[in-house]
Amino acid sequence: MAQEPRQTDFQLVRVKSTWSRIKKGEALSNSEDEITHSEAKIGECISEGGISWIIEAPIYFCYKVVETYNILEPSNITLLWGHITDPQQIELATASKRKLRRFIVIDEVVDKLYGSKVRQYFKENNVQYKILALPTTEETKSMDLVLNILHEVQNFSLDRRTEPIIAIGGGVCLDIVGLAASLYRRRTPYIRVPTTLLSYVDASVGAKNGVNFLQCKNKLGGYTPPVASFLDRSFIQSIPRRHISNGLGEILKMALMKHKGLFDLLKNHGKHLLDTKFQSCNGFADHRDAALQTTRIAIETMLEELAPNLWEDDLDRLVDFGHLISPELEMRVLPSLMHGEAVNIDMAFMTYVAHARGLLDAQEKEQILQCMRGLELPVWHSGCSWALIQRALQERLKHSGGQPRMPLPTGLGVADIFNDTSEETLERAYKLWVKDCQTVLEEELQAQGDDPAPHLNCLPL
Repeated sequence: MAQEPRQTDFQLVRVKSTWSRIKKGEALSNSEDEITHSEAKIGECISEGGISWIIEAPIYFCYKVVETYNILEPSNITLLWGHITDPQQIELATASKRKLRRFIVIDEVVDKLYGSKVRQYFKENNVQYKILALPTTEETKSMDLVLNILHEVQNFSLDRRTEPIIAIGGGVCLDIVGLAASLYRRRTPYIRVPTTLLSYVDASVGAKNGVNFLQCKNKLGGYTPPVASFLDRSFIQSIPRRHISNGLGEILKMALMKHKGLFDLLKNHGKHLLDTKFQSCNGFADHRDAALQTTRIAIETMLEELAPNLWEDDLDRLVDFGHLISPELEMRVLPSLMHGEAVNIDMAFMTYVAHARGLLDAQEKEQILQCMRGLELPVWHSGCSWALIQRALQERLKHSGGQPRMPLPTGLGVADIFNDTSEETLERAYKLWVKDCQTVLEEELQAQGDDPAPHLNCLPL
């Protein structure tokens, strides 16, 4: 007669330097040595077929997202010590006579703008440093660039415990450096310093990193958060207006999914935010520092969604709004669309899907589209064909457990995730979307006469 499998659960304790397992609930023998308890567990199952073990080992990460100003002023020590959370560790580090060393990867465009200030910062703080300036674009976002960084890191011989790699640049730079750091000696701490609006509110606050592979966006990557992200809005004043709009696409995503107040801020102050490049201007009393309010709400709402699901164990994610079709579209038409623009085109189409399903009324749909236009974001692109949408949604099924898990707005600032949107509804939404966009485009062309705009494929229609 077959015996029932016998299950035993063990907890793990360390006495001196040795870990041992003891049965769950079992008392430890008297010991004067310091005892450490682990949250990890081992389950042992003995059956006629043999023995098996089940290991539960929680992974704990703590990382800081810090709002700062004038980070490159030599008197601002955030870049040197801001990643340390324990006051005693800061005291020990600052008192150490050992020379500080830092390896910095900076986007080559950012290096032209701020490279001299970065070098002056480390010189004045008596830091031995190496700066690696690289072209970090979607076209160069590859394992080749990651390996380039790793060769230089190896030559620098950094201490992977006390010398975090610093990434200064936009989202692509932060993604590439994050992947390189996660690979070097299996995990080396790194710091993110975003210099674009998009990376300020999106790439800098999560755990993901990655590179493109086989013409697929972020096909290779992982989940290793930085030890800290340092957010300084002063960098944003040096980027072009189109890049501001690009970042506003990701902010609008969070507004549509979960924060009506943020949507109202964008609707009422979008032009001001574009004009002032998200700089806080005393004297614009009517705007009540809309830049500060907008970025803080965007980051807080993003962290609310990311922190409980940092490794995406739960595939139902509101933050995937705008990211069902956009990866395929962005890579297909590269480099004509920036990431936030492709995301917004995806969101515009999904707004029509929500309307076709009866989740949004006509007035709400139009409010969303007007807000997009006000933020100077494209709501359509000729490359976003019905065939591309079908292909993108099929690809979505492959990495989302066989379900589309489609986030859709159910009002202004509220949303839900749906798995039952029919092909007929999607096609009906697509036809109406294209028809409306073509109508607006024709009106634009008539208004312009014989002087059409140069980029009709991605006009903020």
